Amino acid sequence: MGCGTGLPTNAQVVSDEMCDVCEVWTAESLFPCRVCTRVFHDGCLRRMGYIQGDSAAEVTEMAHTETGWSCHYCNNLNLLLTEEEMYSLTETFQQCKVIPDCSLTREDFLRYRHQAAKRGDSDRALSEEQEEQAARQFAALDPEHRGHIEWPDFLSHESLLLLQQLRPQNSLLRLLTVKERERARATFLAWGSGSTISEAECHRARHSWFHKLLPEAPSSSVSISHVGPIADSSPASSSSKSQDKALMPTERESRSVDWPTFLRENVIYILAARPNSAAIHLKPPG
Repeated sequence: MGCGTGLPTNAQVVSDEMCDVCEVWTAESLFPCRVCTRVFHDGCLRRMGYIQGDSAAEVTEMAHTETGWSCHYCNNLNLLLTEEEMYSLTETFQQCKVIPDCSLTREDFLRYRHQAAKRGDSDRALSEEQEEQAARQFAALDPEHRGHIEWPDFLSHESLLLLQQLRPQNSLLRLLTVKERERARATFLAWGSGSTISEAECHRARHSWFHKLLPEAPSSSVSISHVGPIADSSPASSSSKSQDKALMPTERESRSVDWPTFLRENVIYILAARPNSAAIHLKPPG
């Protein structure tokens, strides 16, 4: 599916027929990834160590819901980096004295942000506004308010920042899978009118990629990113409406957004919604 001047036609997304691990088709249930076309047997995921303990039940429950489940390839945003990009990120961690595989407190995260800003320019520092933004991002990475963020969530966040900094938009667009483009298309059609969507609806979409299923929701005990349009009656929609009201009228009404622009402006947030973690790995502004 392309992202040319017009809205693309609906693409038929078909998941693979054989397990990605054992390459065998059986009558037993296969768990489809919500991002790519891979499918997996429960036993194969257990044997390879990709799911352990209670997470097996979580995968079983989530894989066949509308929200879905991301496989180990798509769940790890660090895998999107090239070898050179990964070397650059590792070098930054070393210079800023970040210890790999360890959780970070709010103070650790803000200290790292300050040190990373000063790389190559000791006089440069985060502005007060940038520090506040970093604090909001930490809170988004710690949705359960535990006072620290896990290493995989921190690594995903930093990987996204590096992609945003180094990759041109066309390169980022090529990272999207057919399933992700289809969900974006469904969102655009659900909230838009014809071939365009309003600035306010584009803003709502940017936040909608990260709305989580609440832990006490009847359908699941797992918090996971929701990717796709949200019903107006849902709590997530109410939240995004309140965020939308915070925008200035001139910003809400300033322009209409066509499909190519919509996809281009949302691509980094669509990628950020891949992990199964409840954390928001790249908090949109506003």
